[in-house]
Amino acid sequence: MSGGVDSAVAAARAVEAGHDVVGVHLALSRAGGTLRAGSRGCCTIEDAMDARRASDKLGIPFYVWDFSERFRDDVIDDFVSEYRAGRTPNPCMRCNEKIKFAALLERALELGFDAVCTGHYATLVDTPRGRELHRASDAAKDQSYVLGVLTAEQLAHTYFPLGTTPSKAVVRAEAEERGLSVAQKPDSHDICFIPDGDTRGWLADKVGAERGEILDRAGAVVGTHEGAHAFTVGQRRGLQLGVPAADGKPRFVLEVRPVNNTVVVGPKEALACAEIAGERFTWAGRAPASATFDCHVQIRAHADPVPASAVLEDGVVTVRPAEPFDGVAPGQTAVLYDGTRVIGQFTIDRTVSAVPVEA
Repeated sequence: MSGGVDSAVAAARAVEAGHDVVGVHLALSRAGGTLRAGSRGCCTIEDAMDARRASDKLGIPFYVWDFSERFRDDVIDDFVSEYRAGRTPNPCMRCNEKIKFAALLERALELGFDAVCTGHYATLVDTPRGRELHRASDAAKDQSYVLGVLTAEQLAHTYFPLGTTPSKAVVRAEAEERGLSVAQKPDSHDICFIPDGDTRGWLADKVGAERGEILDRAGAVVGTHEGAHAFTVGQRRGLQLGVPAADGKPRFVLEVRPVNNTVVVGPKEALACAEIAGERFTWAGRAPASATFDCHVQIRAHADPVPASAVLEDGVVTVRPAEPFDGVAPGQTAVLYDGTRVIGQFTIDRTVSAVPVEA
């Protein structure tokens, strides 16, 4: 129970369905004085107190489990190392993969529980071929993308009571009717362990800032920067280029090269990506029946799915979209869909531009 309205209502529905429910709040920060700042961050002291009040209202036991050390190792340290390597990670994916549906689930099963129930918006469908993960009924709240890391074994012990709810407004109204104090609590935004939202400053403190060069696609120096970690693929603002483009058009970050601390920029057209690939993949349930298959691909939590063809060869998943992706960065997660069903996911290790360097 995060302390928000979604997990509180999910717990209430689980109780109502007749399950033996125990509320668990995860302490993910070692900073005992951490406080919530509006809609920024989560897992704070206020959130733990809100989760306890909801549990008391529902008449269920409540515990706080300290997973701060594992969260630091598996999520925060991974986030830093990925940026240090010039990639753009998604910490919410890692948290679901390593904490909520790994560490938490492992302990729950050891204690004799059958499943972890959360307030995520996604649906589970049991079929003769096994359990499937599908999109939520409310497309605006669908969270199947960040759950794409779940494996068949994890899905077998997962429960999403909110998946078929038509809207967040219905959840808030239900919370009001149940007398839950979190009914109108703001949703959390930004990265939970960077509650002030200053990701660049936070990374500078962790990674260190070192002046480097900004290059165009031909390798010419067009500016300097104070730290490559501060840039992501597709970024336009804050480049401070000293040499204007020949065509006078804005330039965008195309590549971050941490080894030599350089950033490559170019025209917006060069952000078009004709191919993505990665070797760190999992299947959400059954694996594809063939090594080559058609699918839809989503490369961000709120991006539109794109029709594509995929192939698994030599331990690498390669995806070619029907129309080029826009501004894909290594480190992002690509989630593959068959209609509403999640097929699986992979971390993007390699991208191929649709625009040749000579263009």
